[in-house]
Amino acid sequence: MLTRQTRYRVIYGDTDNMGYVYYANYLRMFEIGRTELLRDWGLPYREIESRDILLPVSEAYCKYMTPAHYDDVLIIHSTLDTEMKAGMKIDYRITSEDDLTVHATGHTRHAFTNRQGRVIRPPAFIRELIRKQSGTSHA
Repeated sequence: MLTRQTRYRVIYGDTDNMGYVYYANYLRMFEIGRTELLRDWGLPYREIESRDILLPVSEAYCKYMTPAHYDDVLIIHSTLDTEMKAGMKIDYRITSEDDLTVHATGHTRHAFTNRQGRVIRPPAFIRELIRKQSGTSHA
């Protein structure tokens, strides 16, 4: 399964003076979605880092569509882009709970690095996991 849906209720601290979700908090929601996607695969960040692999963000993009408000229930749709070979790209769509309103879309790109910050190839265990999740014979 290359897509994960994560339910998130907007807390008061997520909002700005206008009552809208503050723009930077959508990136935090992207991280929540990405973390839960990997957790669903049986690979929480703690496990990746225990193998001395880090996934720093090399690019983040967010298109804001419709403001979300305090106490709204949102769905964070997180999907792995299998076309990216050198690193990892996750696409996001944040919608209302009924999926009728799109609040934001975007993506994050991640490099694989060792603890010294050197970019490395995607580790075999990650490639195998992606292959398994996508149901393909290669990754």
